[in-house]
Amino acid sequence: MTEVGAAEIAVGAPPSEAPRPKIVLAKNPILEGPILSTLLKLAAPNIVAQTAGICVVVAETSYVGYLGTAPLAAMALMFPLIILMMTTSGGAMGGGVASAISRALGAGDTRRASALALHALTIGIAVGATLSLLLLLFGHHLLSAMGGRDRVFDEAMKFSSVWFWGVTLIWLMNTLVAILRGTGNMTLPSAIVFSSALFQIVVGGSLSLGLAGMPQLGIRGIAIGQLTGFSSSVAIMGWYVLSGRSRVALKVPNFRYQLEMFTDILKVGALACFYPVQSVLTVGIFTSMLAHFGTEVLAGYGIGARLEFMLTSIAFSTGVASVPMVGMAVGAGRIRRARRIAWSGAVISALGVGIVGSLIAVFPHLWVDLFTSDPQVRAASAQYLAIAGPLMGVLAIGISLYFSSQGAAKVLGSVIAQTARLVFVVAAGSWLTASGAGYQSFFLLAGSAMVVFGLFTALTVWATSWGSERKALVAAA
Repeated sequence: MTEVGAAEIAVGAPPSEAPRPKIVLAKNPILEGPILSTLLKLAAPNIVAQTAGICVVVAETSYVGYLGTAPLAAMALMFPLIILMMTTSGGAMGGGVASAISRALGAGDTRRASALALHALTIGIAVGATLSLLLLLFGHHLLSAMGGRDRVFDEAMKFSSVWFWGVTLIWLMNTLVAILRGTGNMTLPSAIVFSSALFQIVVGGSLSLGLAGMPQLGIRGIAIGQLTGFSSSVAIMGWYVLSGRSRVALKVPNFRYQLEMFTDILKVGALACFYPVQSVLTVGIFTSMLAHFGTEVLAGYGIGARLEFMLTSIAFSTGVASVPMVGMAVGAGRIRRARRIAWSGAVISALGVGIVGSLIAVFPHLWVDLFTSDPQVRAASAQYLAIAGPLMGVLAIGISLYFSSQGAAKVLGSVIAQTARLVFVVAAGSWLTASGAGYQSFFLLAGSAMVVFGLFTALTVWATSWGSERKALVAAA
């Protein structure tokens, strides 16, 4: 946020000789600071938050494992819906919110940024409530269509009967996270996400298993734990923003809704929602293609996919940090800086993910042995990691640039790149299935699809104009 400093007037000089007062623009560290160190500083809290999220997945899986096979399968059935709600409200629509607010702050328009925050909250509540209602009315049909049967379906319905009521909370929480991240505040939302994860682990574990004298609610307890964590996050962030401590305020004089502000958010956020939908669809289709090779191959791929999920959180963290940096630079008309930020984030992501992925490709036992001792599963997983491990760095380039594109409000190319990945997997996978290819060929397809997405995204970012360079505003009165 740009602020105007006080005028400096020479003391004791006659009025006729007094120098003209200067308008001194206070420095914005996100807009003026060194790119690499600022990007790393903003990314670090996000990595902590992502790690907490991974811990929740591991902890909840262990809790449900104690409940039996049917609840475990029910959680697997619910997982795509959970991921879809989190990614569309957070990474997609949240990116649109952070982009719009950061561009307004980069242009020095704090009032617009605050008004955009109110528009964003309206979108989050409206979309969340609509999706919650639809899932409560038709969710059982959806779970059945996804393959829910018998006891697995019953357990999924127990979980969803609680969780579907909290979809609005998910959208509200991620909207507040996006508002704060749009101002460049990564530390507070990451700390709150971390504390929310602790709530989920403690409350979910206690209620599902009946620990510490709590009632044993089974899989419903996991859902209650998640909603408890979301509620605590909304309460803390809502208080922080309303208290006036944030760089945007929710008290805007003479506020009124404006179509242009809704459009500013939705032109990025709504379009970006196609990205996670296509991503989930790609993984689902590829998994179904592998299924006919047997349980061992599918399990081996699943172990490798877990590593991909963990490593790409690095790219996610760097990408989310780039959104306010790119957005503020674009808002200030500093397009060359915005592009340097985007490519710097892509390089950091590629190196971080690629180095670890390559290490695991050479020494797969470091990862695989954590999950299984079955020789067939280990062999399949090692083959997948040998192919896909080094290529995860290219995938990370695409993920990081996708978020940078959100900051520039030029996300179409990244969405098309995800479409290209989906089409490539469907077309090549269908051909491999028809030709009777072995599962190693499908592993090669998975790695190739990562390259298609990463390079296609990089090409679209390179070819897309982000606006015209303007000189920084340092004016004389």
